[in-house]
Amino acid sequence: MTDHVHDLQSVREATDRLLTAAAKLDNAALAEESHLPGWSRGHILAHLARNADALVNVFEGRPMYESGTARDADIERDSGRPLLEQLEDVRNSAAAWQAVAEAPQDWTRTLELRNGVTDSASRIPFRRLVEVELHHVDLNIGYELADLPDRFTGQEIEFLAERWSGHPDVPATALAATDGRHWRTGSAGEPAVTVTGSAAALLAWLSGRADKGASLTTEGGQLPALPPL
Repeated sequence: MTDHVHDLQSVREATDRLLTAAAKLDNAALAEESHLPGWSRGHILAHLARNADALVNVFEGRPMYESGTARDADIERDSGRPLLEQLEDVRNSAAAWQAVAEAPQDWTRTLELRNGVTDSASRIPFRRLVEVELHHVDLNIGYELADLPDRFTGQEIEFLAERWSGHPDVPATALAATDGRHWRTGSAGEPAVTVTGSAAALLAWLSGRADKGASLTTEGGQLPALPPL
């Protein structure tokens, strides 16, 4: 269930955790590879800053990004900056977004993101939380999927399971976490495949990260192939 008040506070806390961890790096470490192919840690910090700017645009009724090409160019442009400049940009852009998001507004209205995607205003804080939490993991500095807050992990699994719900290329699938939580995804009908593992492992598979399902077990068929996010 969406709770934008809780999510806004969670974004603030997650941003503080990320900034505290990233501040222990140096300029050389910032240039090293992250967990995302082709991106350095500097690319990730640049993306987080520009994503905050983009979500301000969303709340204020402007296009999220000028274009996909401009988005990528901005990230590339900012990726090589010194650590202190990167941290200041992430901190300031996050604070600007937080101020806009915490202002009184109609949380039931529909907002447009990129590529024609729309969502309720009340779900945008969680979308920002996803960016901060998962990209903290992607920085490859010791914060792992298993370190994510349990509530967030469950929310994100539910969010991603919903993304593939009804998708004709994904068979009806039951998701069973070893902590007792359950979800389902894929096409309509009774699930033929059950995928079991830790919540962190399920999230890794659904988000295309880490071992991509190697630590999961399946019953009733093979691990379904998921479309790209």
